Amino acid sequence: MKIKNEKSKETLQELIDTKDFVAHVSVDCTIFGFHNNILKVLLLKYHDLDLWSLPGGFVFNDEDLREAAERVLYERTHLQNIFLKQFHTFGRIDRTENNVHQILLKNKGVEVPKDHWIFQRFITVGYCSLIDFSMANTFPDAFNESCEWFEVDKLPKMAFDHDRIIETGLEYLRMNINTEVAASNLLPEKFTMKDLQCLYETILGEKFRRNNFQRKILSLNILDRLEKLYDGSANKAPYLYKFKTRIYNPTNQYPISNEEEN
Repeated sequence: MKIKNEKSKETLQELIDTKDFVAHVSVDCTIFGFHNNILKVLLLKYHDLDLWSLPGGFVFNDEDLREAAERVLYERTHLQNIFLKQFHTFGRIDRTENNVHQILLKNKGVEVPKDHWIFQRFITVGYCSLIDFSMANTFPDAFNESCEWFEVDKLPKMAFDHDRIIETGLEYLRMNINTEVAASNLLPEKFTMKDLQCLYETILGEKFRRNNFQRKILSLNILDRLEKLYDGSANKAPYLYKFKTRIYNPTNQYPISNEEEN
């Protein structure tokens, strides 16, 4: 359901008239989801534009960066109580040269001076999270008309430098997969080693030998082994596992690799 044009214009007018934002600073949220063994990212489509973006927005003077990220994510997607991790700051000079706001405001008939703050250079702080993809239940607002999950390697045409933000967020996720996966809801509370291996392979983009993966993942001491999973089949019943309550990753290196197999 699209928002009425009159309401959209009024909301945009209220936004550009606001004087309470921190100058030149914004936040963008890269929300990853895992579905059918595919890693996806949550994107929003602009009204009347063939462009997609991350859930993002501006920072009020009276709120912390994290508070701004949580607020913006809720306003754009209705997601709340999501663990967000700050992962990078993006400040290239030309990152906002394809100024989507200028096109959007022009299409809506909203007149704004060329020197308005919304057209100026912005440095954005990136936050990322891993969630169950079925959690997203978005609604249209002044900027966005729809929200969809896209495979991370099959992105649509992106606004600003949001494709680079997604790429950097994915790299961060890969470098911190032990702690980030353990803190997420991507797997059930109890899961098999095969389930976990499939998740690692999807995020890291590489395949592992079963015995080698199990040996390495158990050496990280991030799992508790539980009872066996008996499903009535003739196959050997696998053990169930769950993540330990507290996880500690002492390095910034990929925790699992195929280096020893080559």
